[in-house]
Amino acid sequence: MFKKLFITLFIALFFITGFSANASEEVNVYSYRQPFLVEPLFTQFTEQTGIKVNVVFAKEGMAERLAREGKYSPADILLTTDISRLIELRDKDLVQAVNSSVLSSAIPKQYQAQDNTWFALTTRVRNIYSAKRLGKIDINYEDLADEKYKGRVCTRSGKHPYTVALVASMISEHGETYTLDWLKKVKNNLARKPQGSDRAQVQAIHQNLCDISLGNSYYFGKMLKDDKQKVWADEVYINFPNQKNRGAHINISGVAMAKYAPNVKNAQALMEFLVSKPAQALYAQTNMEYPIREGVAVSKLVASWGSYKADALPLEDIAKNRKTALKLLDQAQFDL
Repeated sequence: MFKKLFITLFIALFFITGFSANASEEVNVYSYRQPFLVEPLFTQFTEQTGIKVNVVFAKEGMAERLAREGKYSPADILLTTDISRLIELRDKDLVQAVNSSVLSSAIPKQYQAQDNTWFALTTRVRNIYSAKRLGKIDINYEDLADEKYKGRVCTRSGKHPYTVALVASMISEHGETYTLDWLKKVKNNLARKPQGSDRAQVQAIHQNLCDISLGNSYYFGKMLKDDKQKVWADEVYINFPNQKNRGAHINISGVAMAKYAPNVKNAQALMEFLVSKPAQALYAQTNMEYPIREGVAVSKLVASWGSYKADALPLEDIAKNRKTALKLLDQAQFDL
């Protein structure tokens, strides 16, 4: 009895503080994406459809919150920042399939789930940055284990989803034995303990703490547009790895529909809007990411970095190695 009363009071408070029960005119979003990245899109969607978008922004804990709320959850749409988080939501049975010809036709097959439970909205490359004092380099992810880079590599935590996804792609390409050995050698080449954000690695290069770092492509654009961080970005080259073989590792921002979405029709309308050409163009200009939809131009700044060859492996295949990647990172004691 007390449990039911608590849930009832929680949902009532949740609606009062942001979400409304008027299902016909609203859609509710849980988002890992930052407000400035997605609010322009939601504004445009509301202007076009009349459907109000209510958003809860968070840095972590989405899966736990959805599990706790269960069938009482007001969430319709889930926006995430990478494939690992999408797979986590699916593995925990927190999403539902969306059968939409609009989504399936707009998004390349390698960037959507076979069971229609998640869809990519944008792509980003896991680039390797190099200090300009080294010059622009032709480099593979595998080369980060080369002894010539001993004491010269910076990276964020091995447990961060971006790192986990890259390690999972290495497992897909080379197998567990090779990848574990690679992780141990990369660790030996680190200039410092894994820490900080992608931007912090470029800052470390600027501070002469290291010469090489990993980072998502769109962060480079954000640094170049930030007065304080531009001096960091001006000190590095952005390099697309593995261009003479399998291609650069690609990660995504993505979307899924919550398992107990109360506003299914509005939720699907928003999902389809997010892959429309106008929305994709807005993504490209605002976020400096690569549009998922073909035929939509990247921003001029992103275009200036040049074209690249992408790894052709389906993200779903790579994501199957997520748990193994975490196991190998532990075995390598990567963050210690």
